[in-house]
Order: sequence, then structure tokens, then C-alpha cells
Amino acid sequence: MPIQILVLDDEKIVGERLKASLEKEGHTLEIFINPVAALNRIKEKVFDVVVTDIRMDDVDGIQVLEEVRKKSQKTKVIMITGYATLEVARESLTKGAFDFIAKPFKLKEIRGAIQKAEDALQAEEN
Repeated sequence: MPIQILVLDDEKIVGERLKASLEKEGHTLEIFINPVAALNRIKEKVFDVVVTDIRMDDVDGIQVLEEVRKKSQKTKVIMITGYATLEVARESLTKGAFDFIAKPFKLKEIRGAIQKAEDALQAEEN
């Protein structure tokens, strides 16, 4: 089942690597490096999965998570961080994050998390 994915990371390479890999599997991706633009897009459209970095300049991933939650309870949010502290992980999970991945990550870790999110979405529909 193709899913709609939004990826937000201020390192351009992250989105590009994910896009190439996930579009091969038939998913639709929208890639953002600017958190404000991504937040505006989240307000317009419901995504199945949102992958967001936690530490960015203007907006942090927790704010993105909160916006996604306001828009849709169904959307699975996967948090990425280079500063994997327990507090941040705990806060993300209490606020409804689906999964948490530490940088540097391997592409297959994110693909695995997206696969789990896809399985969870399908299970909820049945």
C-alpha cells in the first residue's frame, strides 16, 4: 500500500537519500529542509507518516510532532536526532511519537521504522 510521507530534516542529504529509496517502493514523498514550510504543509494535508529531525534552527521536532497530532491522530511520527538523550526520547514518545531513531542512522533503520508505521496503519484500518 503506497503511503504519503513527509520528511523534514535540515540536512538536505537525508531527505534526498530517503526519497530515492522510498519512492522505489511506491511511496509518495515530500521533502522539506525548512521547518516553517513543512509546518505549513502539515496544516494543509494529512500525511500517513512524518519523519522529522528534532534539532533544527527555527522550530524543533517536538513542535512538528504537536502540529501533526493536532491535524491527525492517525499519522505516525518518526523522530530523528543526533542528540539522542533519554529526556528527548521520553518527551517525544509521551507526546505521541511512533518511533525514535538516533543519527547517524542507516537507511534501512528508517525504512524499517516506516515499514512498522505502514503495518500499524494497515492494522488500524482493519
